[in-house]
Amino acid sequence: MNKKLKTMLTVFSLGVGGSAIYILPYIKYVFYDQQMEVMNMTNAQSGMLLSVFAITAVILFPLGGIIADKIASKKLMIFSLVATTILTVLYAVTLEFKTALLIWVGLAITTGTTWWPSLVKAVGKTGSEEDSGKMYGIYYACNGVMGSVINSVALWFSTKGDTTRQGFVYAMIVTGVFTAVAAIMIFAFYNEDGKETAQSDDEKFKFSDVGGVVRNPFTWILAVIIFVSYSLFSSTSYFNPYLIDVVGISPESSGVYSIIRYAFMLLAPVGGWMCDRVLKTTARWFMLSSVLIGLLTLGVMMIPSTASETFASVYTLLPAAVTMAQYGVIWSIKREVNISAAVLGTAIGISSCISWLPDLFMHTMFGHWLDTYGNAGYRLIFIYLTVLAVVGLVCGFIVQRSNSKKKATN
Repeated sequence: MNKKLKTMLTVFSLGVGGSAIYILPYIKYVFYDQQMEVMNMTNAQSGMLLSVFAITAVILFPLGGIIADKIASKKLMIFSLVATTILTVLYAVTLEFKTALLIWVGLAITTGTTWWPSLVKAVGKTGSEEDSGKMYGIYYACNGVMGSVINSVALWFSTKGDTTRQGFVYAMIVTGVFTAVAAIMIFAFYNEDGKETAQSDDEKFKFSDVGGVVRNPFTWILAVIIFVSYSLFSSTSYFNPYLIDVVGISPESSGVYSIIRYAFMLLAPVGGWMCDRVLKTTARWFMLSSVLIGLLTLGVMMIPSTASETFASVYTLLPAAVTMAQYGVIWSIKREVNISAAVLGTAIGISSCISWLPDLFMHTMFGHWLDTYGNAGYRLIFIYLTVLAVVGLVCGFIVQRSNSKKKATN
């Protein structure tokens, strides 16, 4: 098979897996009312599922990183997808809250502990080191497209049941089919080419190295960079209620703009091109994109009240577009931090632990601001995001300066 075609099929397979494996944990985002009805849950119980999932994932991420350094990525990814398929089937045949709590703990293990660190390593090893930004960009583009496809197919099948419960079960079966298919695709197309097995003794992971990873300042700089980018990415959803509450457009129109913002994940390859071909480093792109996001976010607060609804709505697409182009390639910055390849999975695990913290506090904080201050709460949200962009700029500068010094001494 042509090498370029094989690479694209590999990245596409990872994209299918990356989208399919997270459908069930976040199923409420598409099937909120249906899930509540068939499980006879309260809103609090619905939120509890995600809380249990997030807490378990955050606690176990460092362990997942260590596992990713000890076991080949291909084995871990296939295990994760097969185990998630089994959990999906178990959920479809039970649909009971206490059982679901245990299933969501299991999903935190299969999607976070064994899947995520190995996936990040796998995408980075697809293609050459110089094309790392491009590979992550293509991966996230495939991930975004396939997420929409899987949810659409599941939604269509959910309308074919005679009852809401039967339709919901059909939807769950669809998600299980996709995770199973993704496992087969990764088995067929992902080839580690001996990159993980052909290591010298000095390059192999040793548990004694974990302390060095924790003490390495670049581990924590990487963690902050991912934290910033993920925070900015997940906060784009707040433009949706902003357009309704402040700008005054209808919920239906705001929903259209929300879909457009999500579709901007297709700009991830543009971010990869900026990293690999234009700026030559992910750190520079992270610095530039952070500046753009900060300025554009501040600009939202400066839109005059006399501006038309269309102008204000279209303007909010701009920071979202840059954010998607940044987030889609941010993991490629791992090639530029001073972390040994032998312990990279451990560093990814620690960084992921930090990067998921926004899910535990940020949305609650934003909600408190909006409940307490009304529309003025959006100003606090945008100021917070601007401060995060400044933090990202500083961290990107530190990484870039370190790289420049390293090149100067070589």
